[in-house]
Amino acid sequence: MFQRIRSYAQVIRERDPAARSAWDVLFSYPGFHALVFHRIAHALWQRGWRWLARWLSNWGRFFTGIEIHPGAVIGRRVFIDHGMGVVIGETAEVGDDCTIYQGVTLGGTSLAKGAKRHPTLGRGVIVGANSQVLGGFTVGDGAKIGSGAVVTKAVPAGATAVGNPARIIAEGDAARREAAAARMGFSAYGVTQSDDPLSQALRGLIDGTASQEHQIALLWNAVEKLAECARVQGADCVPQDAARQESFEAKRLNELVGE
Repeated sequence: MFQRIRSYAQVIRERDPAARSAWDVLFSYPGFHALVFHRIAHALWQRGWRWLARWLSNWGRFFTGIEIHPGAVIGRRVFIDHGMGVVIGETAEVGDDCTIYQGVTLGGTSLAKGAKRHPTLGRGVIVGANSQVLGGFTVGDGAKIGSGAVVTKAVPAGATAVGNPARIIAEGDAARREAAAARMGFSAYGVTQSDDPLSQALRGLIDGTASQEHQIALLWNAVEKLAECARVQGADCVPQDAARQESFEAKRLNELVGE
């Protein structure tokens, strides 16, 4: 137990530049205090001292503003940053090296006693501030939950969940989208991995518009070649006001989406 508690203090010094010393962590970090309370309460819970474990965890919530059920399983090197308002349910499991920010709820949606009601976080998961992860599913290793997201289904390893209800952005999709944005010569906030639900809709429109502009230009080039015979005979079958070149206004689009 003491080795696990030591790992909580060490990871705070590694991940938080504001932590100046071990004494600073020991006396000033409610996330560390909450995990210490939990380790003791969890040990009591496993030995069948359920009432005493709940009583101790309640005092931990009183002193830190962080509520961790004594039945929850917390891994090594977990960092609860700031932590006020964090709630971790009875059947929740938090893997090694996870980071949890303030206002996060690892909650349940089922009333069945004894069932797996709360989520399981894999290794290295980051859960952003005020996000809600609700249900007995798994968030894969290295996944990220965006701030304010409401997640009610499994998140694949390495993916990002954003919005309410949360939408899953696969790791490979984000890289491909950034490459496409670079070719287009601009990168609006609607084509980044950390976007919001509205910008996801804009992203689809931007990608589609850029592709259509290029295809239309190619089609008109083909039409002009086919129309050469008609021009020789004195009839121009290509409309004079047709758009024969790409005219995708990246700068104007950036202004519209707020960049």
